Amino acid sequence: MMLDDIRTISMLDWLENDLLLTIDSCEPASSDASFRRYFRVKGLEGQFIVMDAPPDKENIESFIRVARLLARSHVNVPAIFQQNLSDGFLLLEDFGSQCFLDQLNAHNATDLYQSAFDTLFNLQTNTAIENCGLPGYDEPLLQRELAIFDDWFLNQTLDIQIPSSIWETVCTILVNSALEQPITCVHRDYHSRNLMVLNDDSPGVIDFQDAVIGPITYDLVSLLRDCYIAWPKQQVEQWMMQYYQRLLQEELIACNPIQFKRWFDLMGVQRHLKAIGIFSRLHLRDSKSSYLNDIPRTLNYVLTVCATYPELVEFSDFLQNQVLPAHDILSSYPQEEGRGEEFITL
Repeated sequence: MMLDDIRTISMLDWLENDLLLTIDSCEPASSDASFRRYFRVKGLEGQFIVMDAPPDKENIESFIRVARLLARSHVNVPAIFQQNLSDGFLLLEDFGSQCFLDQLNAHNATDLYQSAFDTLFNLQTNTAIENCGLPGYDEPLLQRELAIFDDWFLNQTLDIQIPSSIWETVCTILVNSALEQPITCVHRDYHSRNLMVLNDDSPGVIDFQDAVIGPITYDLVSLLRDCYIAWPKQQVEQWMMQYYQRLLQEELIACNPIQFKRWFDLMGVQRHLKAIGIFSRLHLRDSKSSYLNDIPRTLNYVLTVCATYPELVEFSDFLQNQVLPAHDILSSYPQEEGRGEEFITL
């Protein structure tokens, strides 16, 4: 058993003395980019996941509220069996330990992604955005997220400054593109680490507590231009256009393919700039340095897209001439095997 800190002891006390569960084993299941931790507990009553979310750092009520919302939208999220709001513990259904990232290969990618598209379609078509209670992905939030890249990556990690004229132009282009899209329910972290491979009703969807109402391409680009695994450009565009046709048929969009691809591309740049900043913050603030391994892949997405849009040429030049050379400081951190900027070829 894991009895290495006060919160773990408190968690086990809640399970055994309040819920009267018999706990035979308790092991770390996973951690994420937040302050939450997850434990897998086993006993006479079965196998469960316990979320440990310190109330002063995490909003556990948001998790519960969004879980109920997504379940009503026919998205397979973990059942919540018991809750302890005052201490920040939840007893959850165990979706196992195999996420998409662990399983994806050239042979099963089509089937796994099809299941992910089906679930995303349920999320986008079954969630009544008018009265669901989710916050909007508005301009202030978009701007705050972009600022994470400027602050934590450019300033604090690389110690370089971007000219204000370039940065203001980039932010305006990305924010305007996001805000002009049709809106829908947005998971906000819909990628290979948050989709679990299950025997039935796969995928199981986790890490959804930050869901918002926002741009319709956001979750699609999160999935297809994943910070943790890369696919060939042609394959990504094929999947993107197939999903575009599905949205068009459902009348969730009314744009042409060129407009949709622009929304998709620029939404990806906004998300990836934010992700690079978050990876840097996790390293500098939280000592979670493994996320540095995912910056090259994520930065490569940004470079590729910016090079294709004339209005982003100044930003592209800044990235090529100043950011890439300065990024050499991170090269001393080894990447995990099979990650970096490698592609899986179908």
